[in-house]
Parts: sequence; C-alpha cells; structure tokens
Amino acid sequence: MSFSKFEKRGIKSSNKNKSGMRVFLYIIIAILVCIAAALASYKYMLMPVKASNKQEQLVTIPQGSSVGDIASIFKKQKLIKNTDVFKVYVKLHNNASLKAGNYNFSQNQGVSTIVKHLQTGGKYQVAVKDLTIPEGTQLIEIAGIIAKEFKLDETTVLKKLNDKAFIQSLQKKYPDLLTNEMFKKGIRYPLEGYLYPSTYLYGEFKPSLEEIITPMLNQTKSTLDKYKNEMADKKLTPHKTLTMASLIEEEANELTDRKLISSVFYNRLDIDMPLQTDPTVLYALGKHKARVLYKDLEVESPYNTYYIKGLPIGPIASAGVESIEAALKPAKSDYLYFLANKEGEVIFTKSLEEHNTEKDKHIN
Repeated sequence: MSFSKFEKRGIKSSNKNKSGMRVFLYIIIAILVCIAAALASYKYMLMPVKASNKQEQLVTIPQGSSVGDIASIFKKQKLIKNTDVFKVYVKLHNNASLKAGNYNFSQNQGVSTIVKHLQTGGKYQVAVKDLTIPEGTQLIEIAGIIAKEFKLDETTVLKKLNDKAFIQSLQKKYPDLLTNEMFKKGIRYPLEGYLYPSTYLYGEFKPSLEEIITPMLNQTKSTLDKYKNEMADKKLTPHKTLTMASLIEEEANELTDRKLISSVFYNRLDIDMPLQTDPTVLYALGKHKARVLYKDLEVESPYNTYYIKGLPIGPIASAGVESIEAALKPAKSDYLYFLANKEGEVIFTKSLEEHNTEKDKHIN
C-alpha cells in the first residue's frame, strides 16, 4: 500500500501534535507537582517546631515591632521554623494587628496558634512589669524612672545611657535613626529625645538596660517612619525632627494647638529670628524654675535659643506623636509670638507690640 505526499504530511503533523501535547501535559504535571510540594512545605513550616515539648518560655514583643521583627524573635527562640512563612501567614490571616506584650509560648504550638494569641492579646498575655515614660520627660528623668522600676542605681543607668561605646552599639541596630548628629560638640545627652514616651511592658525578669530601652527606640523609629515623606519635604533629619518636636512638646499643654506653636517657630526660622523659647533656657541651665529671669536668657549654650539662632543643638525632651506631627505639619499662620495665660490658654500674636499688650493683660 502506498501513501500520497499529502497523506504522509498528515501523519507527520499528527505525530508532531501528539508529541507537543505530551510535552504540554508533562509541563502541567511538573507544575502541579511543584505546587503540591510547595503547599506541603508551607504546611510543614506552619507546624509546631517540636510537638512533644510543652515547656513554656517567655516571649516579649516590644512596642512598635514589625511583623519581620516579631518573626525574628520567634525564630531566635526556636518557636517557629521559618520567618518568611510566618510573615506570609500573617499577611494572609492578619484580621487584627499583632499586639505588643509578654506571652508564654512553647514549641508544641504552631504558627496559627501563635498568631491567634498575638492578635487577641489580653487573656494570653502574662504577668508584666510596666514602665511609663510621660511625654516631655528628659533623659535624666527617664534614667530615674528606669532605676526606680528595676531597682538599679540611677547614676549607673545615666552613665550607661551617656556612654559613647554603648550608643555606638545601638547605632548598628538603628543606623538611620541614631546618626552621628547625636555626638555634636555641646550635646549633653546623645539619647535625649530618642526614647519614645509611652507605657512599656516587661516580663518578670531582669532585662538589661539595652533590653529596657530597645522598645523605646523601636517606637521612635516606627513613629518617624510614618513621616518619611514629610521629613524629606522639609529636609529634616530624624535628629532635627526630634529637636523641633521637643520644643513644641515643652511649650504645649492640654489646651494648646501644637501646630500653631510649630508655625510660630517656622515663621521665625524663615526670617532668621531667634526662636526664644524658655524651655531651652532651662535645659541650658540644667534646672527647673518656676520663672525664667532676664539674666537666665544670657546663658551661653548651644541649647539656649535666646543665645543662638535656629534650632538648638539637639532635643531637650522626649516628644509624643502629636508634637512630632506638628513639627512636620505646622499650621499656616502669620504668628510670631505666643504666650499662655493663667488658665493655660495660649494666645498667639503677630507683632511684638501685640505680644506685649497681651503679656500686660495676662502675665504682669
């Protein structure tokens, strides 16, 4: 039997189609096998590290921790198998944010249980030692609060917080936050303004000083990270942002519009006018006084904004988020002066004449 030329071409074409179909099926099967293997691996990584180990260990999640930070904490304590899988699981199931605090976890708990407990917080959190740093607190006061709470020597704590080698070790962990601006000549305390004011939780153990302040630095970094665009627009470094925020914090009270205070400072900077804010004088003097005297204004210090123009050399206290936001998003105004009356109300004025008139009414 013989085949025509066209019939032979048809057989060859058919064979090629069948061969191509087989290759396509092989590829599909290979892809499905890979997907199945990936899913199996993913499920395995979510399982407990050691199902037979029920021994609990304390896990502390600092304020301001990112999901990556939390994953690293659990991996370091050998409570999860893989940090990337943990992050993926949280992203897929993060119906609620992960809460800072202290928890007891064991190796017989899988990722789903861990994440559920971190999302719920509350009843799953364990006994803690809490430490509150109020807004506007200065570093020397923070050292006292830490010393009192953890039964440490206050002088030793302050000395450590001011130790250059200790601070340089922290710089390696926070290179974008803790820059060498902290070491400018004339800076009193390099970490002044960098320890975020909030309430922090610690387990029933004796943490090192670094472990005590790490959540504070985490929170400062986390807060500033939210305002990266505003900092770039104003060409402000973290150091200068915290410096401006600290001035606003020290001048503000419950009734004050921080953004208007901020506008006064920026308006003065724009016309090369000294900021002349009394809290910088008191910081330069290194003491608290009920009233700043005229002779106090003459203290020669890179912190004294009556003596220098522009921002002081560094922060003078720890500012909260409201003051940080005000430092980066000031109100628009023509004000150059402000003062607080006896009721705490802040009065803003545009000229020295108006300011003196209000001062005679409310202060003198």
